[in-house]
Amino acid sequence: MENILVDIHHHTATVTLNRPEAMNAFNYDTLCELAGTVENLRTNQDVRIVIFRGSGERAFSVGADLKERKTLSEQDVRRNVYKIGEVFSAVEKLPQPTIAAMNGHAFGGGMELALACDFRIVVKEALMGLTETSLAIIPGAGGTQRLPRLIGESKALELILTAKRMTAEEALHMGIVTYAEDREHFEECIDQFVSKIQANGPIAVQQAKFAVKNGMNTDLQTGLEIERKAYELTIPTEDRIEALEAFAEKRKPQFKGK
Repeated sequence: MENILVDIHHHTATVTLNRPEAMNAFNYDTLCELAGTVENLRTNQDVRIVIFRGSGERAFSVGADLKERKTLSEQDVRRNVYKIGEVFSAVEKLPQPTIAAMNGHAFGGGMELALACDFRIVVKEALMGLTETSLAIIPGAGGTQRLPRLIGESKALELILTAKRMTAEEALHMGIVTYAEDREHFEECIDQFVSKIQANGPIAVQQAKFAVKNGMNTDLQTGLEIERKAYELTIPTEDRIEALEAFAEKRKPQFKGK
């Protein structure tokens, strides 16, 4: 694969959109490669966190490859829109916590990929937004659904209908991004955040994510039942016993994801 690079180190998979010459825009081949990558990571028990980032420093991703889009038939455009939506939904459904390391600008589909992740960490000089209406289309990879769920309907409508390009500070203030950092501290911020998650029980982390994600889409009582069942899956684990023994012995637990 050339358009998508994957590196797995210390239980963390880093997925890099590798089209810096096109500001990491998504053409159809890239979407297909990303789909295969996400499917492989979904069942990789050695991977506990997944980070998505763009190659270079200019862009995380500027969304659809408009040069390719101009050459496509209407049927092919529909194919691409279906594919990108399908891939980003697969990203959202990954059992591992996901981080969009937004090392540069994120527009359109690039922003939608970031919204499909659990967390977004951005360099302060980056601009971002769902800018599709400026191209006479709408966000078609989940943006119209995920952004209002994150920040509320009225503010999301404002951003989408005006095709606003936000600064990192504006996105941080609205709660769209988790952290906004200077470039010199960007990687350190990501590493520290990953370390905080990695210090906890891997099975518990995944079950907590499952409970939150699935519980938010239902009523409270159903959500509480989802939580209870997710909790029950942690009870017979070796990691739970290790945590109790470590507490008694006044040491840090050594979790194995078992």
